[in-house]
Formats: sequence, C-alpha cells, structure tokens
Amino acid sequence: MEAVLRHHAQQAGMDAEFDSAGTESYHVGDPPDARSQKVAARRGYTLAHLRARKVRVPDDFLHFDLILAADETHLQWLRTYCPKEHQNKLRLFLNDRALPDPYYDEIEAFEGVLDAVEGAAGHWLKAMGATKG
Repeated sequence: MEAVLRHHAQQAGMDAEFDSAGTESYHVGDPPDARSQKVAARRGYTLAHLRARKVRVPDDFLHFDLILAADETHLQWLRTYCPKEHQNKLRLFLNDRALPDPYYDEIEAFEGVLDAVEGAAGHWLKAMGATKG
C-alpha cells in the first residue's frame, strides 16, 4: 500500500507522507515478500528499500492523520492500542472489505492484491487531502 500511494501521490505532484507497519513483529527488518516485489516491479513500483516494522504505540497514532488497516483483525488491533482521541483516524483500506493476504497463494494472488490497492489509491489520496507540493 505504501509504495503505491507514494507513487501515485508523486505522479500527481502531491505532498504527503506515507509509511507502513504491521501489528505483529514476525518480519521486522525484512524486505517485502519477493513475489510482492516482482509483481510491483512489473508495474513500476520499487519495494526493495522497504523494511517491515511494527506499529509504534502511541507515536504512529499521534503522528499520522490516517491509518489504514488491511483487514478487520488488524483494524481491531489498532483500535485496541490507539488512544481514544485518535480513533477517528482508523479505516479499512478497502472500506467495506478486507484486503486479501496472498502469502500462501501463487503469484497471481499478489497481482489481484495489487489490482485492489491500485483501485483504492485515488480514493485515499483524495481523502487524505494531499496538497500540491
């Protein structure tokens, strides 16, 4: 999500900050899945510089204006740890449904996830009120 949003914001000349983090620490410090990198590269996104990190509580909730979760499980975790005054920043990335986790699937599933992320990117850039920079 981070790389796609950043790419589209830059293409639109928008000034916005993006970051990504997980709710678990399994892969902290690791780059994205090689299949994600391969699929993303075919569409012009670079993921090689990204490294997994865990959400910083409460810092991330204080710093970011919008925090997007991949699915209801992650959203619930965020709700649990987010200070009450920042709960309004939390949303599902696909609004009404979960972003599928392609980890145990073939590379085609990664293509489908990227399709969904690209489809939602414009909506979120508009919602974030990114400004021309």
